Amino acid sequence: MHFVDSNILIYAVASDRDERSKSERALAVLAHGDLATSVQVLHEFYVQATKPTRDSRLSHEQAVAVIQALCQFPVQELTVDLLQSALATKQRYQISYWDAAIIEAARSLGCREVLSEDLNDGQDYGGVRVVNPFRST
Repeated sequence: MHFVDSNILIYAVASDRDERSKSERALAVLAHGDLATSVQVLHEFYVQATKPTRDSRLSHEQAVAVIQALCQFPVQELTVDLLQSALATKQRYQISYWDAAIIEAARSLGCREVLSEDLNDGQDYGGVRVVNPFRST
């Protein structure tokens, strides 16, 4: 399974011409089907996708429909164990708490890869590797 970060989801719903190649790549990633995500990622997606200043902003109903569709995949819930693991990962790798929570959510779901544009491409975090699916675009 591949864990998808919120930036993949945002590009998948983007309609800006400047982001067309990334949008196409994000849609291809989502079509793969062997995916997982977390409640944190879904939170981030909703906030960014419905942001009033966003050019290709989604309505509340549209964003909810996307989230409901994504819930067909495994979604890691927020737990105290996840919080504690993320705090340890943050300290060990000197990354933000939010990035550490994504790494630990992926680990909890058994994912060996996190697909993200925001984390360090190729970095291995104790068996969870980051892959930027846009690196060749």
